[in-house]
Amino acid sequence: MKRYNPKEIEPKWRERWEKDQLYSVSDDSALPKCYVAEYFPYPSGTAMHVGHVRNYTIGDAFARYSRMKGLNVLHPMGWDAFGLPAENYAIKTGISPRQAVDKNTGKFKQQLMQMGFSYDWSRLIDSTDPAYYRWTQWFFLLLFKRGLAYQQDSLQWWCPVDKTVLANEQVENGKCWRCGSDVEKKALKQWFFKITAYADRLLDDLNDLDWSEAIKSMQRNWIGRSSGAQVSFKIDGSDQQIDVYTTRPDTLFGATFLILAPEHPLVELITSDDQRDVVNSYVKQAEVRSDIERQETKRQKTGVFSGAYGVNPVNGQKLPIWVADYVLMNYGTGAIMAVPAHDERDHDFAEAFNLPIIEVIKAPEAADGLYEGEGLLINSGKYDGLNSTEARQKMVSDLAADGAAQATTNYKMRDWLISRQRYWGAPIPIIHCPKDGSVPVPDKDLPVLLPEISDYQPRGDGQSPLANSLEFLKASCPTCGGPAERETDTMDGFACSSWYFLRFADPHNDQAAFTKDKADYWLPVDYYIGGPEHAVMHLLYARFWVKVMFDEGLINFQEPFKRLRNQGMILAPDGSKMSKSKHNTIEPDSLISQGYGADSIRLMELFIGPWDQATNWNTEGLGGTYRFLQRIWTLTQEFLAVKPAETPAETDDGSLALELKRVMHRAIKRVSGDMSDFGFNTAVAFLMETVNELYKLKVKDNYSHRQEWLVALEQLLCLLAPFAPYIAEELWQDLGHTESIHKTAWPEWDESLLTEYTVTVVVQVNGKLRAEVNVPLPTSQDEVATAAQANEKVIPYLKDKTVTRVVYVPQKLINFVIK
Repeated sequence: MKRYNPKEIEPKWRERWEKDQLYSVSDDSALPKCYVAEYFPYPSGTAMHVGHVRNYTIGDAFARYSRMKGLNVLHPMGWDAFGLPAENYAIKTGISPRQAVDKNTGKFKQQLMQMGFSYDWSRLIDSTDPAYYRWTQWFFLLLFKRGLAYQQDSLQWWCPVDKTVLANEQVENGKCWRCGSDVEKKALKQWFFKITAYADRLLDDLNDLDWSEAIKSMQRNWIGRSSGAQVSFKIDGSDQQIDVYTTRPDTLFGATFLILAPEHPLVELITSDDQRDVVNSYVKQAEVRSDIERQETKRQKTGVFSGAYGVNPVNGQKLPIWVADYVLMNYGTGAIMAVPAHDERDHDFAEAFNLPIIEVIKAPEAADGLYEGEGLLINSGKYDGLNSTEARQKMVSDLAADGAAQATTNYKMRDWLISRQRYWGAPIPIIHCPKDGSVPVPDKDLPVLLPEISDYQPRGDGQSPLANSLEFLKASCPTCGGPAERETDTMDGFACSSWYFLRFADPHNDQAAFTKDKADYWLPVDYYIGGPEHAVMHLLYARFWVKVMFDEGLINFQEPFKRLRNQGMILAPDGSKMSKSKHNTIEPDSLISQGYGADSIRLMELFIGPWDQATNWNTEGLGGTYRFLQRIWTLTQEFLAVKPAETPAETDDGSLALELKRVMHRAIKRVSGDMSDFGFNTAVAFLMETVNELYKLKVKDNYSHRQEWLVALEQLLCLLAPFAPYIAEELWQDLGHTESIHKTAWPEWDESLLTEYTVTVVVQVNGKLRAEVNVPLPTSQDEVATAAQANEKVIPYLKDKTVTRVVYVPQKLINFVIK
């Protein structure tokens, strides 16, 4: 009997699929389209480990299933290869970033192909290819022409190790997101994208997306829209005023002091002479603290008195002006009115410095000196007795009449800093002319090529290594023709990844980034798969770029990713995160070479747990998936080896043939439903149950119902194909087929074959038998629970009770734990 050997069959079919271009996709198919994409991988390491592979396995299984369901599936791959890791590797080893990227992407492609992922490799793109970043530069110029790209001097986060600025989103707990070193602030002239102009649309359009609430919440919090008022406090003895943004103008009578962020320009102007030294010292200390550190609620509040006073516009009271680092310059106006009776941070600050606390909202008795809710006003003059909503409207209206306030909306999000003082990135297509200022490079001169240089070492002076290349630096002004200089900053790598999903629709176009008809056919992406790590970077930036493209008339959709699926992380066997530095990564190559094969690994990646939950890698489990595939192989090969009986057994009443059909149609229905819902682990588990049932029937029948067994095995292989494409293809051919199984239609189930297929489930309440219910198969825990709760014998025991836990033994028992 033919032996199962992944080392033989997998290379054979990989070569055949590549030769036949099995997964090449047409733009003009009459079939409905389905665009499945995983996050654009960054080839920062020399190889992928099994944690990376899970993401691609999820996407590939769903893409294969969708093809068999009759959809025209675009499943592309490419490299997000600009950025610091390749450049740092070049500095360390002397290998150029280009060589490093080519080496790593070559290895990545070999691994992806080895795993049998069904990518259309004819559409491969690389963000470091001039044919690609030409259009990244074109989009930069589009933003520039629309007033959405600008340059200005500003204080920015600076990584002293990577020697480049960082966007706010790239500073995590006061450290660089790439290298983990402590960051600092540095004043530089930088380029920004005006993403704040799209804040409302980015926020409101989240409601229509099929994304996890966790990711949508992270974006909402990052955008941070709030409605309130801007209130002006005159500075006593000065013609200056402090503008404060507040969402609670109803608490104005409770303001007992004002606070300026250390970076606020008024700090220098209003500080009294006797306080200047202590204020200046405090400001310097604050500069080295990250925004996150300064905002920590449990951190001891620090601050200094400026020596100046503001005047409360509602009652004329003088309020001391303090400088404190828990107030940020990049939120609101960089100044706050402190209401310690009704704000926790203000309360902590007032207690730390013995400042007055005045209650102006009637608090419940249990409030204990701090109440942040709303209610009736007290100690607020003519506004006493009004509720908070009425008081807000009335106060703002009254103050607006005197020019002291206006209703306004505020956002936490700031514009996207895209300048990088490093070499390995797409050059910014701007020429600086002494006469004409910042001039865009003409479209005909794109791309601005990244030159080959020998010294990649960052300068550390606010300019990238490109400033060392006079050949690159010197240019002629496109407007006046006079001598000028090119911009030497390169773009943040997230610029390149903000539109790649569009390029996959038209990857070889040398006249435009893409044609509208192809983009409108393929986009938006139907299923976008990857981890949650890019919630406020890549995903937010991509949404912004797509909205700009829509406004320009380049596309007819406003959101890039219709459905977002964030997979859980695969951890090392001991539960730690896999990492090269920890020497705990497990690469698929070594597992394949040990004889498990790619199919076993793919099954393990999907069976190991729910696709969206983190789980530890389990080598023993890999042995289990291999044995499962071996059982399918043996079942099929035995069928082929057994000679067909000339006549059925005399005792045969057709029940075994019917049972065989029922087993398979039950599997088809269950696996189809699981696949549609990304229930890969339960789908694999049910396939394992199905194979067990087939083995039991084989003992009874010994393949005597040849035609029924042939159909059953064909259906089994079709259900297996998205998970284990190599073995499914080999056995499909063994059964006599010449066309690829991956071009075959997904099997359909016959509901009439399932109606009599039921199972009796015992129903318990707090461990005591209360009833039995008959439920049709296949069935889920929710379906069993619904049937059990509707049973007339169970209803009295659950009425007016809270079910704290449900214990379910599939197809046998369900127990409701109540209190």
